[in-house]
Amino acid sequence: MILNKFFFSFLIFFVTSIYAQVPDTLGIMPLSKYPQDQLKTDEFGQKYFYDERQKAKIYDINGETVVIMDELTLVNRPKFNNQLDKNFYHFLNKKLYRVYPLFLTAIQQYRDIQADMQDMDSAAKRKFVKDRQNMLADQYEKQLRDLTTTEGQVFAKLMSRATGENVFEVIKDLRGGWSAFWWNVKGKVADIDLKAKYNPHRNRTDEFLESLLQSNWNSGYLQPYPGAKDFKSPR
Repeated sequence: MILNKFFFSFLIFFVTSIYAQVPDTLGIMPLSKYPQDQLKTDEFGQKYFYDERQKAKIYDINGETVVIMDELTLVNRPKFNNQLDKNFYHFLNKKLYRVYPLFLTAIQQYRDIQADMQDMDSAAKRKFVKDRQNMLADQYEKQLRDLTTTEGQVFAKLMSRATGENVFEVIKDLRGGWSAFWWNVKGKVADIDLKAKYNPHRNRTDEFLESLLQSNWNSGYLQPYPGAKDFKSPR
């Protein structure tokens, strides 16, 4: 499912780097492109191709190319209830790789915008936000519309982790309460709950995402954003 228009509007507000030039973290092809006689089978009966150069297993899971790195040392690895759980975990890791560069730009933009608006009155803030959004929309609309709903969900969770607020509260700070109300209604249609806060102790997807963040940071595949270590998960 392609990301709905409401979430595109939120994403476009933050982006300032050329997202089209940010490639996937790894140079990986779909499983069907690899020599079929070189495919292997894991202990769960799932076929994969082993890329010796990148030390990675390449799977096809529900039509998505999923990469499992040999060197990725899992931190606080969650307990998988079944194979579907494990598949989703690795699926989420690919989505994290795709969204993370955009998130790094977004969180820096959000902090810069908050600083710039600190001494503005309400009218000046509204004009500032509108002008910035219109300028960025012309540059990055196509790239952001290509994000899937799952990638939008991951982005929202990362923003919540970094700001301590849910996306509804972030929008409310920038655009006002009435705008945030309608964006929340539209978000539910797209399976993105803008009022949900990031909580690895209570949300299974957040638990998986936190494990993947810590593991990728620990292995050096992703760089922690400024303040990442300050996060304290609510109970």
